Amino acid sequence: MKVAGILLAGGLARRMGGGDKPLRRIGGATILERVIARARPQVAPGALALNANGDPARFASFGLPVVPDGVAGYPGPLAGVLAGLDWAAEAVPGCSHVASFATDAPFLPADLVARLAGAVADGGADIACAASAGRAHPVFALWPVRLRDDLRHALVDEDVRKVDVWTARHRLSVVEFPAEPRDPFFNANRPEDLAEAEALLAQGEGGI
Repeated sequence: MKVAGILLAGGLARRMGGGDKPLRRIGGATILERVIARARPQVAPGALALNANGDPARFASFGLPVVPDGVAGYPGPLAGVLAGLDWAAEAVPGCSHVASFATDAPFLPADLVARLAGAVADGGADIACAASAGRAHPVFALWPVRLRDDLRHALVDEDVRKVDVWTARHRLSVVEFPAEPRDPFFNANRPEDLAEAEALLAQGEGGI
């Protein structure tokens, strides 16, 4: 299984007050730097891209391909997933799957892709997504490139916006990750979450 990665940063960050949420800093580094450091080793060499809308120049320092949504109107994370699938089909020869990563979760698991890929291989699932503390995290998932036209039809022709509406049409495996001592899918959605992330780093719980 050759896996590419797409970092989802195409949202509007309303709860953070707008702007580019992954460019906020914790512990002297941007959230995006921390996510890249955790995601890059989990995908094929050179097969990591950033899904973001607007001027791509603001992300130039990260050295990643910047892939905008192909569906207008900020329709949500499924549009970012589709952008990643389309990019991988064109730019990553032999890629069979794309792993998606939210860019507001600086402590995401280092074994995320390996465990999702194992669930697909062992259980015959089409898609695998992560969960912790009994809660699914559908933007941390592994998607087959072969379903990109199906997803495009759902987004463009059916106006499907919710991830679980589309994944319910396919064989989905949910992989549970331990939430102790800290939920690895902690996400910085609001300004106060940045302070909590700083505290976790100070306690040595956040990794890099």
